[in-house]
Amino acid sequence: MDKINRRLMLGGLGMVGAGLAGAVSAQSTGRSNVLTANAAPTAPDPSARHRLRFAVIGLDHPHIYAMTDALIRGGGTLVAVNASDPRQLTPYLARYGDVKVARTEAEILDDNSVQVVVSASIPHLRAPLGIRVMRAGKDFLSDKPGITSLAQLAEVRRAIAKTGRKFAIMYSERFEVRAAVKAGELVRAGAIGRVIQTVNIAPHRISAPNRPEWFWDVKNYGGILTDIGSHQADQFLFYTGSTEAQVVASQIGNLDTPGHPKFEDFGDMTLSGNGGTGYIRVDWFTPDGLPTWGDGRLFILGTEGYIELRKYVDIQGRPGGDHLFLADSKGTSYIDCSNVPLPFGPQFVSDVVERTEVAQNQAQALLAAELVLTAQAKARKLVNGPRPVLQGG
Repeated sequence: MDKINRRLMLGGLGMVGAGLAGAVSAQSTGRSNVLTANAAPTAPDPSARHRLRFAVIGLDHPHIYAMTDALIRGGGTLVAVNASDPRQLTPYLARYGDVKVARTEAEILDDNSVQVVVSASIPHLRAPLGIRVMRAGKDFLSDKPGITSLAQLAEVRRAIAKTGRKFAIMYSERFEVRAAVKAGELVRAGAIGRVIQTVNIAPHRISAPNRPEWFWDVKNYGGILTDIGSHQADQFLFYTGSTEAQVVASQIGNLDTPGHPKFEDFGDMTLSGNGGTGYIRVDWFTPDGLPTWGDGRLFILGTEGYIELRKYVDIQGRPGGDHLFLADSKGTSYIDCSNVPLPFGPQFVSDVVERTEVAQNQAQALLAAELVLTAQAKARKLVNGPRPVLQGG
């Protein structure tokens, strides 16, 4: 099957009724890590040990397709879907078949057979939904960012403590990227010694004509660090093993999107944890000539070597994505990670059934959210003013 970009249906954000095939055609030629253009998974992965029933509320971001696929691979059965815009159902049902369409959120929350609710609603609506889900006795899996304010974070933590349910966040740039999974295996095996720093570079393509109105206002998604920076904060915590961390510095700005003054197109932050340090840059400046949505890079520095990931493209190099480069005391090596298994789905389903935290540690997931929310709140605002004339010959 032909691979498509990780952001399946990015074009569909503004064309919710266009259908899956049209959305796929709007993608770049970058290779996907999970989804295929033709069909959803037909059966659980062989590693899936349990079965459960799950429902979806909110189709506002196309990440919902990768999330749904992951749950099916993990042993989940999709039993119901609810969408705020009925037009969003057309491509979703085209992919997943004869699924019950719930007229209201309550139909799903009142169904005692549903064990997990999955959501990619508009970001600022996700945490309140997750709290309602947990109070209904179900576990919740949110697209990132799962939480868009520090006040929401406090409410989520209180609800978890009171209900004992899970509020999971799909940080797909680690969970659903094969090279990132392989990097975790190498780090755990001690391939580069003790990790002391991560550097994440995460550019994105803005694809302005295909974006919905909510995309352009920070009040809806929490800001650029809160949104796409959450992926990178999760990776910093995971690879360094940090259980405590602080924001050292951060900055944000709208540097070249004058038509949308409430939007942020650039941000960066420096983090320090009890397992290492981290630097993160996020932006919306992927050029049109790049054959995928973003040239995501991760550098993991250890005491005995380092790892570089070229997640989605290797410019003028090897085709496709999922490239891993390793340098250690023995020399240098390249690992093609395109066939590395993706364990998140089976692990998450097992976590729900067994009440474990193998797929995602709850405290770490919320600490990643806290870091980006804090970085966003304290960020220095960059001004898009006149630039000095370049000096020199």
